[in-house]
Amino acid sequence: MMTWKKFSGEPIRKPLLDEVSTAIAKEYALGNKLKVCIGTDSQVKGTATDFATVIAFIREKKGGFMFIHQERSILKMSIKERMLAEVQRSIETAYTLCDLLDRYHVELEVHADINTSPMFKSNQALHEAMGYILSMGFVFKAKPEAFASSTCANKMVQ
Repeated sequence: MMTWKKFSGEPIRKPLLDEVSTAIAKEYALGNKLKVCIGTDSQVKGTATDFATVIAFIREKKGGFMFIHQERSILKMSIKERMLAEVQRSIETAYTLCDLLDRYHVELEVHADINTSPMFKSNQALHEAMGYILSMGFVFKAKPEAFASSTCANKMVQ
C-alpha cells in the first residue's frame, strides 16, 4: 500500500480514495471548483533514484493543496526509463482516482516532467509518454505546462 502525506507532512491514514473524496466534498461545500493535476518527478542520488508523486488540487482562482507520495528505487535506469517510470507512477495514481473524479465532475490532467524541446535529454521519452497517457484516456501536459511534475513534485524530490 502506498503511503501518502499532506504538504504539511501530516500522514494520510485513511485509504487514498476516502481522503480524496473527503477533500473534494469539503471543497465543494465551500463553493470551490476543483481541477486535479497528477505528476511525478525523480532525482538520481548516488545509486538510488528518489521519486515524488503529487496529486495537486487546484481551486479555481483560490490556490490549491496537494497530497504527496515519496519512494526510493535502487534500479539503475537510463534517462528514458526513468522518465517512463515517472509517467507510470502518475498514471497508476490517476487510474486509482479517475472514477471518483468523474463522479464529482473534477477535471483531471496527467503531467509529465518531459521537455518538448529536443535539446533536452528527457525529450527522448516524449512520444512514448504522451502515447501512454493519452491511450489511457487522460489529458496530457508536458513542460512548460506540466507544473504538477516540474514544480510541485520537483520540490518534494530534492
